[in-house]
Amino acid sequence: MNRLFLLLSFLMGVIVLVSNYLVQFPIKYYGFEEILTYGAFSYPIAFLITDLANRSYGKVAAKKIVYFGFAIGILFTFFFSTNFSDLISIRIAIGSGTAFIVAQLLDVQIFDKLRQKKWYVAPLISSFVGSTFDTFIFFSISFYGTGVPWISLSLGDLSVKILVALFMLIPFRLLLGTFKAA
Repeated sequence: MNRLFLLLSFLMGVIVLVSNYLVQFPIKYYGFEEILTYGAFSYPIAFLITDLANRSYGKVAAKKIVYFGFAIGILFTFFFSTNFSDLISIRIAIGSGTAFIVAQLLDVQIFDKLRQKKWYVAPLISSFVGSTFDTFIFFSISFYGTGVPWISLSLGDLSVKILVALFMLIPFRLLLGTFKAA
């Protein structure tokens, strides 16, 4: 599990970095610039990683991946996508870290409580609740009082995250067989 653990932790960090970078860019097509950023499409993969680890290796391993992913993600974000002369960029890094750790640990707990239900219940419910907390914590810390329409962006972001969480059930189910069951 050590090699897979490191791979999942690294992937978690990369997803955080990519999402933190992409959240800075609103989708400028079809009037979505006030309600959606590109980060909404990449971040739900973090829940897929956490849920696969939780299902396959248990709550303790999933929490370790969250902590390692958090450390890697914050390190990557500070080195590669934080502009320290831009207050919003710094707030994005702080908002991301806070939202990530709260939402991912909440996801782990909820998933663990629901793990005995049908295969899709735990990842769907835990991702939905985690995404909701993540979205509102992140957007309020990152953009409150900046003039950025953070409420409409957070609602649009959450809508996409829920749709992506539904879509992530497919790779979740397909990848379950590739991991050793707990």
